[in-house]
Amino acid sequence: MALNERETIQLRSALQEAVVKCSERCLYQSSKWAAELLNAIPEPQAGFDDPNNGACPAVVLTQNTEPDEAVLEAREINKYLLAKSLFDCREFDRCAAVFLPDSMIASIVATKEASTPKGKGKGKAPASSARSPSAPTLPQISQRSLFLALYAKFLSGEKRKDEDSEMVMGPQDLGACVNKQLLPISRYLEAWFDARKTEDGEDTDSQGWLEYLYGMVLARQKNEELAMYWLGRSVHLFPMNWGCWLEMTSLVSRVEDLNRLMPRLPQNIVSFMFHINTSLELYQHDNNLANSHIPDFVVPTTCDALLSYHAKDLVAAEQHFSRLLSLHPHRLDSLDHYSNILYVMNSRPKLAFLAHLCSGIDKFRPESCVVIGNYYSLLSLHEKAVQYFRRALTLDRSCLSAWTLMGHEYVELKNTHAAIESYRRAVDVNRRDYRAWYGLGQTYEVLEMHAYALWYYKKAAGLRPWDGKMWMAVGSCLQRMGRNLDGIKALKRALLAESYYDTGSSFGSTGSGPMSLRGAHMDPEILLQVAIMYESLDQDDDAKAYMEMRAPQGIMRGESIVIHNDDGSDEDGDGREGGGNGREGTGVTAATSKARMWLARHAMRIEDYTTANRLANELCQDGVEVEEAKALIREVRSRMDATGPDEES
Repeated sequence: MALNERETIQLRSALQEAVVKCSERCLYQSSKWAAELLNAIPEPQAGFDDPNNGACPAVVLTQNTEPDEAVLEAREINKYLLAKSLFDCREFDRCAAVFLPDSMIASIVATKEASTPKGKGKGKAPASSARSPSAPTLPQISQRSLFLALYAKFLSGEKRKDEDSEMVMGPQDLGACVNKQLLPISRYLEAWFDARKTEDGEDTDSQGWLEYLYGMVLARQKNEELAMYWLGRSVHLFPMNWGCWLEMTSLVSRVEDLNRLMPRLPQNIVSFMFHINTSLELYQHDNNLANSHIPDFVVPTTCDALLSYHAKDLVAAEQHFSRLLSLHPHRLDSLDHYSNILYVMNSRPKLAFLAHLCSGIDKFRPESCVVIGNYYSLLSLHEKAVQYFRRALTLDRSCLSAWTLMGHEYVELKNTHAAIESYRRAVDVNRRDYRAWYGLGQTYEVLEMHAYALWYYKKAAGLRPWDGKMWMAVGSCLQRMGRNLDGIKALKRALLAESYYDTGSSFGSTGSGPMSLRGAHMDPEILLQVAIMYESLDQDDDAKAYMEMRAPQGIMRGESIVIHNDDGSDEDGDGREGGGNGREGTGVTAATSKARMWLARHAMRIEDYTTANRLANELCQDGVEVEEAKALIREVRSRMDATGPDEES
């Protein structure tokens, strides 16, 4: 997204303002994002010594341009400085009490609830048109101080919720604890917005920060539609609050929802980056996303890496992350994804280096704990890996990678109950995490609860419809349930999935024969499974056709590690074989030998002894099932001798 000189100057000024204002309200992650983008913008060509140079605007000051707000901020500056200092010391309750004592909040909430008509749902503030005669009297404080106080109250409730849950995956950690401050905050904000409405229902002099907080609270209360409304209002009033955009990303569950939302948002560089980030969260791997970035800015570089990761191009993803690490060696953001890539590629030296690096920078960051946990998992020290994933969750219970990876480790430890709970908690954090849904399917399949496993596999396939591994799991589960016809359809979809968006194939038009799969990714394992299912349906001609496709394919196959590591043979739903199984996916495999053995026996049944003898000899050369192949050769020769010398070859 190219910017001209005037737009660059405006962006630089807006980002300077965003850094200051986000920092004033203790939104440190949003402030860091704005500061990173600000420093990634190329400096102007003219020197800084020229005061008349318009390309170098003055540093943004914190003075409020609204007269009433400026008077309030000046009047309460001492209290604000105290409250911010308490917030920085993580004394959230004391910070909130500077401007909003508990007694004041309780009285305002009680008055608000008494003035709310019965049957009126929570969060219906936009529908009200006039202030009620019994509306509560709100204190006269600035929006900046009010946001800081209510945000401190919100974080205090989050902190207490984690404390009530006690140990991660402990007896009290049932996922039922809630933030008890959500209702008081939402009631207070409803009263605040009601008090500022004009007679025609329009808000006056709002800055967008309280809309963001209200939307965040509504999202935690599962009132997602209204939350999206208030978050949208917030980004219109102050578009440089990246935390608000991320909150909106968490509420978008489908690509169709994103496409409907985009026209209603402000059209600027931040909404452009929001679209990229949300598309990645929805596992969209459009190549246009990879070509739309600002040079030397860390977020689009991360997007390039994640784009390659979701597209299974692990080599390219590793190169992007390696470049990012060289540019910002002390940056820990997204390194948990990098460790996943190194795990799948079985790159133990690089993963060891990354674990030591993260431990040296900050061993008590969730990302560092995930990286170290992956390293121990690669060493097959699964108990140690679980310990570090638990530590990551103790630091941040919303750490999605830690929940999913801990589920994988519990599967390795044969603790299916703990694995299911870990995956369920991952889904609670992010419903779009296909790895957790896939892990749930695999765990229930281990328990031979195939109906449950099928449901979870379908959820994963719905999130990743182009991923053949998902459809192979669906097909295999249907096969175990005795639904072979449906299983064949799912496996054919798995064959087409990898090349679907390139070829424009229609899954619904798939026929019954192998010619309908022309141009598809011919995975030998899937071909063998389809053939076996056709055999169980007594459709020998179709079974033979797929076996014949399978047998030569195993000889000619030569995929790279990218394809190999995402075959349907992995064990934990995250594409994590670890590379330790010794199967490179080239040359002779057990599946090729099974296909040849089936074809040889089929030739025996139809008395095609020449073909049976040739296939049996090839099996002896393969070195797989040699004894059975020799027995088959002896049987072929005996039958050929019995039929006469004219049949010999």
